[in-house]
Amino acid sequence: MKDCEFIRGKVPMTKEDVRILTLERLALNKARYFLDVGAGTGSISIEAGLRYPHLHVLSIEHNREAIQLIEQNRQKFAVNNMTILPVTAPLPLKDYCADAIFIGGSNGKLTDLIDWSEKLLVSGGHLVMNFILLNNMLEAIEYLHHCKFDHINVCQLQISHLTKLGQGNYFKPANPTYIISCQKKEIHDNEQ
Repeated sequence: MKDCEFIRGKVPMTKEDVRILTLERLALNKARYFLDVGAGTGSISIEAGLRYPHLHVLSIEHNREAIQLIEQNRQKFAVNNMTILPVTAPLPLKDYCADAIFIGGSNGKLTDLIDWSEKLLVSGGHLVMNFILLNNMLEAIEYLHHCKFDHINVCQLQISHLTKLGQGNYFKPANPTYIISCQKKEIHDNEQ
């Protein structure tokens, strides 16, 4: 989906190029329950819901302007497999298990959100986190090594787009984005 298709405000949005890789790393093709934490404009939730109609998408966001934008985008794209929860994470979600969780914003609670995600994810479930701040990315990597996550993968995505400048063109760089993806360690029957 193109970024220009989304209703935008001053709320941060996961941009198209980053969204493509993020959704791929979430491995939603076989997932049933997906949790988007710090959903912003809802771009990840919306595209996940449209790509995978079988998926139950739960978008968590506490910012009022963002909640309104998510709802406007949900209606615009007629995403019917999506629920918006207007709260701050982490929070108790009784009897909820996620196949995949995306953390797009941590609101200063990064390690709490990782612990919470570990509890909510099914065995083998995917956790993906995006960062623009280097120190947050480093904190997440360090913390993940003390949790029940395997296959920790980190990449820096640096995108530039051809942009007109006077009578010529140049590649205008976007801010780098750090993407961490990992999987909750699988529990086998003999380990329970």
